[in-house]
Amino acid sequence: MPQFKKILCPVDFDQNSLRALRLASELAQEGKAVLYVVHVVAMPPGPEVALPFGRMEAAARTKLEEMIRRKVNVKARCEIKVLMGDPSVEILQVAKRLDAKLIVMATHGRKGLRRLVLGSVAEQVVREAPCPVLTVGPRMTRVKGSQTVSPGKQRA
Repeated sequence: MPQFKKILCPVDFDQNSLRALRLASELAQEGKAVLYVVHVVAMPPGPEVALPFGRMEAAARTKLEEMIRRKVNVKARCEIKVLMGDPSVEILQVAKRLDAKLIVMATHGRKGLRRLVLGSVAEQVVREAPCPVLTVGPRMTRVKGSQTVSPGKQRA
C-alpha cells in the first residue's frame, strides 16, 4: 500500500465526516503521516458577509479540537485549519498549498433535486483534486482492521 505522508480530511461535523475523520486518522497513524483536518465556514451570500469571521473561526476550531479529542482520539500528528469561502474551492486550494498526497472525505449520498440544489462538494473535489481522493459514503460500516465494507457485502 502506498504511503501518504500528508493526508487532508475536510470535516463538516456530520456523522459521515466523523467516519471519514476516523479512517483518515487510522491511515495517518499507520503511515506516520501528518493529518490536516479542515473545516470550511461557508460564506453567506449578500450583506451578511460582514459577519465576524473571527468568532466563527474560533467556534469551529473549538468544535474540531473537541471532535478530534473525544470522538477520534487521533494519535497521528494533526493540524487544524479553519477557512472561509466555498467549501469545494477552499478544499482544493488547501490541498494544493499543503501538497496533500491524499484527501479523505465524506459523501452525503444526496440524490435528485437535493443534489442539484445543494451541489456535491465531494464530486467537485474528486474531479479537480491534485491527488487521490478516498470518499467515505453514508452507508459504510466498520469491520476488522481498517477496512470498510458496504452493508450487505461480505468479505471473502
